[in-house]
Amino acid sequence: MKVYGLDESEIMYAFINGKLTVAVYGLGKIGLPLAVVFAAKGARVIGVDINERAVDEITRGKCPIIGEPGLAEMLAINVKRQRLSATTDGVMAAKESDVMVVLVPCLLNRDKSSDLTAVTTTCSSISRGLSKGDFVILETTLPPCTTKDVVLPILKQSGLAEGEFGLAFCPERTSSGRAIRDITGSYAKVVSGIDKESTEVAKAIYSVINEKGVIALSDTTAAEAVKLFEGIYRDVNIALANELALVCREIGVSPTEVFPIVNEPFDEEHQRHHFNLLQPGAGVGGHCIPVYPHFVIETINSDTSLMRTARKINDSMPYHMVDLIMESLAKIERSVEDSNIIILGLAFRNGVKEARNSPAIPIIKRLERLQANVFLYDPLFSKEEIESFGAKYYNSFDDMDCAVIVTDHTVFKDYDWREIGSKMRSKIIVDGRQLVEPTKVRELGFIYEGIGYR
Repeated sequence: MKVYGLDESEIMYAFINGKLTVAVYGLGKIGLPLAVVFAAKGARVIGVDINERAVDEITRGKCPIIGEPGLAEMLAINVKRQRLSATTDGVMAAKESDVMVVLVPCLLNRDKSSDLTAVTTTCSSISRGLSKGDFVILETTLPPCTTKDVVLPILKQSGLAEGEFGLAFCPERTSSGRAIRDITGSYAKVVSGIDKESTEVAKAIYSVINEKGVIALSDTTAAEAVKLFEGIYRDVNIALANELALVCREIGVSPTEVFPIVNEPFDEEHQRHHFNLLQPGAGVGGHCIPVYPHFVIETINSDTSLMRTARKINDSMPYHMVDLIMESLAKIERSVEDSNIIILGLAFRNGVKEARNSPAIPIIKRLERLQANVFLYDPLFSKEEIESFGAKYYNSFDDMDCAVIVTDHTVFKDYDWREIGSKMRSKIIVDGRQLVEPTKVRELGFIYEGIGYR
């Protein structure tokens, strides 16, 4: 049932009663949960992806994504009910759908410019299947003005004019490991269309799936900015935390002592302000925070020196980790060359099997250039996956000279360092995530270095 131009009650009725067909382009960690939620709420959903293996698994009711609570069960139920299917044919999916949702990645080129290839290719496929009354939604985080200046002209290649189809930008605000919860109600959904009718359609669609409601903005570029600014805010504040941690190191104080006091809650009686210094660390990874600042830096003419500085600081932290490793080894008169160093953690975040922009990667590369023997362990990755990053898979501390904590996995917090120390050749810990209590491990004879510690 074509929805562009209908009123809110008609759209919601069509959705809930199975008269709406939605195509979701990009069945990754955000797209697949969204497709499943749409199906669970009543829509017929066609998932689209270039990954043939993932499409085949979904068709058979199998979930290709791990670590998302409730996703596998909801997927299997909706495939069985014939509410959810999957295909690699994006044009066919557009022809059969009333609403098309784009959740393919927007990445960076080597020069840090935006790589819109996946988005433009997907929208080109949609344009070849677009018909009057159809509605297109972009959820992919995009550089400013992309919806109006890039995507809209591509969709017009269908031969349709503005006013014959709808287009909205409705940014995903979802974290891995809690996707379904976020999609259905952790935050209100931000929506904005290229015209009033598009905004109203987006409001109606997301009102069905989001318990927290919808926030409608006046312009698609404003909605693009909301998502970008969220990521940039976090990047800049992580950079501040990292820089202040290095200050702590120079003046001889502990960031884990200072930061919590700075962050004490607002006290109305004493008119104390509430601050929120984030935790310093080995580096910023993932497909969001290290990427989104460049969407702004590389596309506008305004002064972005603060964002550039933040990126420089956060990108430098993996190399600071290597400096700490070298300093620690020097204390026992060992060279980094031929030392056995085990990296703990490839994932960019605890519990998330995602290595994109992981700080472990530049750490490994620099250590290998220094001719260290580099080993890597992450409980989420197989031996083959780990060794594809250039390090040797190792799940032991035997004969290690240095253990380097890069990811805040819960399992690493529970390590028995007394036992581990008995296996190591040299007892050194370089902690990039504040997982280890310095005093305790130093009492066990370890040399300990962390972000901000001396």
